[in-house]
Amino acid sequence: MQKTLIAAIIVINFIFICYFMRDLMRHKSDFMKEPASSVWTPISQIVIFFFSTFGISDFAISTAIYQKAKWVSMKKLPGTLNAQDVIPIFVMSLAYITSINVGTKTLLVCIICQVLGAYIGPRFVVRLPENSIRSLVIVGLLVATALIIAGKLGLITASGTATELFGWKLVVTGFLLFIYGALNNIGIGSFSLTMATVYAMGMDPIAAFPIMMGGCAFSLPIGSMQFIKLNQYSRKITLFSVFGIIGVLVAVLLVKNINTRVIQWIVIVVLLYSAYSLYLGNREAKLIKDKN
Repeated sequence: MQKTLIAAIIVINFIFICYFMRDLMRHKSDFMKEPASSVWTPISQIVIFFFSTFGISDFAISTAIYQKAKWVSMKKLPGTLNAQDVIPIFVMSLAYITSINVGTKTLLVCIICQVLGAYIGPRFVVRLPENSIRSLVIVGLLVATALIIAGKLGLITASGTATELFGWKLVVTGFLLFIYGALNNIGIGSFSLTMATVYAMGMDPIAAFPIMMGGCAFSLPIGSMQFIKLNQYSRKITLFSVFGIIGVLVAVLLVKNINTRVIQWIVIVVLLYSAYSLYLGNREAKLIKDKN
């Protein structure tokens, strides 16, 4: 069954790559004119997905960087966050699914539910005004921050041993993964939320990784193809996301030696600063609207 799952992940991601490259060729004359830096964007991808490999929200870190650097508009931010994740997460998913034991039924339910949420989400996201997207991203940043802090303070239990879910726990987890798949499309990353859910259900904490990466390996390509179709993403950032593979591979090599506690505190500061900056942007936009 594992081989079938891996084959399916490879197929869906190959379809995304073909879909993305076709769109890129259609816009080859202007996509390099997008504001993202041709030098710093590849470097940022290495850093972002280095942290992401440890379960630290790449959505949150990317939001902090892109909004400060003005590399992508708020309207196109959700689509960009999803599309840039596809290739690096594809690599991560293969690494985690082949090395960590999780019950096949549990993994399939979580993946299918997250895919359904991701497929439905983009149709609603593109209709939201920028201020609403900004407000939702702020909520996502604060939720991610709260979950990291809760884990560090021991408020979230991380001592379960189960590798499979049954009955109501499986139903509730599937429903929540459906919600998380939809939330991905408005720039609220699912990593921290999935970790918290896995902990709450009494599963082995390490089981969060194949569930997160497996779900995202399917849901991200499907959701991202919708954003590509709707022309609501940064082609340049998505193209340079291939450099994120370097960050993934470096993180995998260093995972046994790195002090993730220090990284988590740094990320908490970044998330709070990013949320505050977006709040100021919302307030400024409201003042301009009131004056007009």
